[in-house]
Parts: sequence; C-alpha cells; structure tokens
Amino acid sequence: MSEKIILVWFRNDLRVHDNEILLEAIRKADKVLPVYCFDPHYFQTTEAGNHKTGNIRARFLIESVANLRQNLRNLGGELVIAHGHPAELIPQLAEQYHISEVYHHREVAFEETGISEQVEAALWKMKLNLKHFIGHTLYHKEDLPFPIKDIPDSFNTFKKKVERDSAVRPCVQTPEAVMTPEIIDAGEVPTLEQLGLNEPIADPRAYRFVGGETMALQQLEQYFANKSTAATLKKGSSAASKLSPWLALGCLSPRQVYWELVKHEVSINSHPLMLELLWRDYFRFMFKKYSSKFYSPAGFKDNAPELATNQDELFDQWKNGQTGVPYVDACMHELKITGFLHNSCRQVVAAYLTKTLKVDWTRGAQWFEEKLIDYSPASNWGNWAYIAGVGNDPRENRYFNPKTAAELDPKGEYVRLWLNEEAAGDLAASA
Repeated sequence: MSEKIILVWFRNDLRVHDNEILLEAIRKADKVLPVYCFDPHYFQTTEAGNHKTGNIRARFLIESVANLRQNLRNLGGELVIAHGHPAELIPQLAEQYHISEVYHHREVAFEETGISEQVEAALWKMKLNLKHFIGHTLYHKEDLPFPIKDIPDSFNTFKKKVERDSAVRPCVQTPEAVMTPEIIDAGEVPTLEQLGLNEPIADPRAYRFVGGETMALQQLEQYFANKSTAATLKKGSSAASKLSPWLALGCLSPRQVYWELVKHEVSINSHPLMLELLWRDYFRFMFKKYSSKFYSPAGFKDNAPELATNQDELFDQWKNGQTGVPYVDACMHELKITGFLHNSCRQVVAAYLTKTLKVDWTRGAQWFEEKLIDYSPASNWGNWAYIAGVGNDPRENRYFNPKTAAELDPKGEYVRLWLNEEAAGDLAASA
C-alpha cells in the first residue's frame, strides 16, 4: 500500500505554531509536503503604475518565507519554494510527489479566492481534493453567534455580540516533527531584484521590521516584558506592539496574541490590542458577506462620493507628502520610508484625501496596498471604505478633521522628525 502524502499550501499563514493545516496534515498523512509559491500576480505593476507589492513588504515576505523554511527544517522537514502561478505549480507538484490531498487556509478577498478556485479546478481534473481550513481569524466562523450573511454592519454591535456569546478556541499544538518525502529540488528564496524590486533605502528614522515567525514571537514576548505592572498593561497600546505586519502574513496567530493577553491577566475586552484583533476579524467576515463590493468606489451603499476634477494633481500631492498640511505630509513621508503608520495617522491621511481633496478613495487604498508592510486586503479596503463613508459606518457623512492632528502631535515633534531632512541626517551621524 502506497504512503499517503498531503501537500500543505502556505499562503498568509507562515508559521508552525497554531497552524491547523500543518498539524492536521501531519496527523492524517504519512508525510507532508509544505509548499510556498511566489506568485508573479503579486509582483506586477498595476494600471496606475504602482507596484502591487512594494519593496518594504516584499522584503518582509522574503524574510518570513525564509524563516518558515528554517523552522520546518528545525522540525526535520523542508519547505518547497516555487515560482509561478499556483494553479500550474500545485498540480505539477501533486503529480510529481503522488499527493493524496492538498490543504490550505481559506482567504476572503476576491483575488485570493479566485486563485484558490483556479487551483481547486485544476486539482479536480486530477481527482484531487483541495481542503479548506479557517485559520486567519481570532474567532472561528462556526463559533460566531450569527451566520455570515447576518453579521451586523455595525462594528459595535458585532463586538458586543461576539464578546457576549462567542469564545476563542485554544491554540493547536506545535508539531514535534515534520516528515517530508524525498525532495528533489526545494527551490530558492528569491531576492528583491529577482522579484523586480530595489532594496529599500536605509533610514535611521525607520523601525526595522524583520519578517518571520521567530521575530514575531520575540516581538510578542517583548511587548509584555516591557509592561512592568498590571496597571500599565491595562492601558497598553496596540500601536506600541507593532504586531500587525506579522499578523498580516500569519507569522503570528491571533489566538496566540489573545491567550498571551489572558495569561497576563489584562482586562481583555477593553485592551487596545484586543480591539485591533476584533477589527481584523470584523473586516474579514465583512469581506465574506459583501465580497468585491469593497473594491467599488460606491462601496456597498451604491452612492460614490463626490470627486474633484483635478484628481491626478491632488493625488500626487497627497502621495508625495506635498499637500502643505504638515501633519498629513509627515504621515505620508513616514509611510514611504518605513511602510508603516499608526492607525491615527492612517485615519488622518485617508480622511484628508477623501473629504478635503475629494479624490477617489480607491486610489488611496491602492497606494496603501503597495506601501504598507502590514497590508491585508480586508483590513485595508475595509478601513478605506469606512473612512470614505461607503463602508461599515452607521453614521452618515463621517468626517475626521485633519486639524485634530494638533492633538496627536501637540509639540510638533512628529512633524519635525518626518519633514526635517537635517534631523534625519543628524540621526544617521549619531547612529
């Protein structure tokens, strides 16, 4: 009798801890074949002339995939790294390694689900099954107090019902060992140059995010180690955690973060980090409910915002940090240099683009897609639609006044840091 081999297709779940598909494959099969595909779709140039994936996020991805390979090797396994379209590569590998079944985590955005459907159709022709798992959210879909189609459009209603009626499942255990078939060619981790991108410019003002599960768990540990008292923890800041890039690529499990909060006996429901996890869940479930409507200028309200006539000129001023509004410009410079922005900054610049400049909000969402190191489709497009007033906001004509930036930066320190090139030079000299 031939051995059973399951192919585990990694996408945005680049970890070995709390990874149900990996653990389930190990339990059900004699051997597993872990695979990651660098899909050229994500490294193309868009119609607007932007990179779909910018160099800062691409570097973080490369590091994360390399770390996943190392962690699998530490367990006795290996990660096959392939380059090309998954709908072509996965069936080829399935045939080459006599695969019995393919496992993967289900996505929600239409591009990602479209790729899954292509893979599923190709495998179906080979009489192979693509098994879907749910592993990107804090709350499992089946544990929600309502079906997806009835999820409240109000976040506050969603939050109250979930906190009252749902429970977070325990993390699944980390495998003790991974057995793979004899691998002929495991492939190489690409360089940025091979992906058509340049190395990011080093800047002493930029926090250096390093991709991978190992760094993610270290960052989580450091976040709690830096909080010396329970009182400080209760006032903890999700922004200070800087966990979102690792959460976006699945280097860190949302449940792992939750149970760390429980372990440290913080007030769960009022903690900013818990709020961040709930917003992530909410937008993913909203994408399941409304699908591609989130990509339409009219959102799911069938009423696109009024637009200015000189769209290109205004958008270029905004993206280049040349609006003349210091706080907005400082935020845009930080985004370009670091790939990261505090959520308050994101709200300010999004509101300014859509409400003051009256530029199509989808252009801003596309710019964030390229630049953000923690980009994920549901959170990015969901938040932009929310700010633009065409998404999940029960209040009509919502407006975040960019003048409130004075409250965010009362001494002007943030503006001076990101708009003063001499300050950046001084930092470089002292480094």
